[in-house]
Amino acid sequence: MRQASATAPSRVLVTGAGGFIGRHLVASQAKLGRTVVALDLDLSALAGLDMGDAVQLLEGDITDGDLRGRALEGVDTVFHLAAAHLSIRAPASVYTDVNVEALRGLVSRSREEGVRRFVHCSTVGVYGALESLPADESTECRPEYAYEKTKLEGERVLLEAHRRWGFPVTVLRPAWVYGPGCPRTEKLFRSIRRGRFLVAGDGGSFRHSVYIRDMTRAFELATQADGAVGRVVIVADDEAVTVRTLVDEVAGIVGARAPRSVPFRALHAVGRAAEVAFGLLSREPPVSTRSLRFFSGNTAFDTARARAILGFRPRYGIREGLRETSRLLEEGRFWTVPLPTDVDVDVART
Repeated sequence: MRQASATAPSRVLVTGAGGFIGRHLVASQAKLGRTVVALDLDLSALAGLDMGDAVQLLEGDITDGDLRGRALEGVDTVFHLAAAHLSIRAPASVYTDVNVEALRGLVSRSREEGVRRFVHCSTVGVYGALESLPADESTECRPEYAYEKTKLEGERVLLEAHRRWGFPVTVLRPAWVYGPGCPRTEKLFRSIRRGRFLVAGDGGSFRHSVYIRDMTRAFELATQADGAVGRVVIVADDEAVTVRTLVDEVAGIVGARAPRSVPFRALHAVGRAAEVAFGLLSREPPVSTRSLRFFSGNTAFDTARARAILGFRPRYGIREGLRETSRLLEEGRFWTVPLPTDVDVDVART
């Protein structure tokens, strides 16, 4: 077994590297001088990433034990983002296989390889419907869907590994991560610009977010903060805003009319019908009862632990993040990886 290093990471593994957050994390870690092993089922989104030998691409399924072993060779830090995510057609067993069992295998092999730090990307979705705001890390989790339930179970696998063996894990629970390179962010801007976005209900529900550049900083901080070991940490910007505030801000930025509101029940009925119709075609519906939780559920969080343990202070509020996102869209650089600006390297060492 290799001995864990007390120095900054030199060779890191990013699972789920082909996804929105993963792509940005690969780029930022490479710019920080690390050798990055990028693992995912599909890495085509990294095809334009010109980092030479700094980024090593490894395509495959995280459920493959042999692949996990190859990916971990010489690695001192793991950023685990791979997950079965939000498909209404996937059976519950898929979520368990990927979000729990593959994670369990990755942890076991990481221990054997002497990994120095394991940073796991979970989700604030593990809370389910919040009854009291703001929530924090001590708030009871009551997940409703298979994705959320298995993400919480995966957290427990990691925290148990820390309790039993002292395995150096940190669990991050991001709020809504948005920004350039995110298909959902692009769809939000596009539909509001075209006047096709509808607000279900009065738009009074709260949404808490974190801009992608701040999120990649949080990952880096988690590798350096000794107080983060064995802890769960919520990552979000300084304040939650209402859905109405969010969409009106986008409308103002792109020069469009404020989106119209329609009764929530009407869109909910449309979502149910779409689930049935598209399910018969084995396709994901354009709207579903789950996606409508964007309008009905509240997310607002106390981020004191991220400030205290990680030294995390977001540099982007929702307005600043949306404006930068819009600028990159207008300049045709929305899908660029890495971001065309410098990487934040002046992270705090806690």
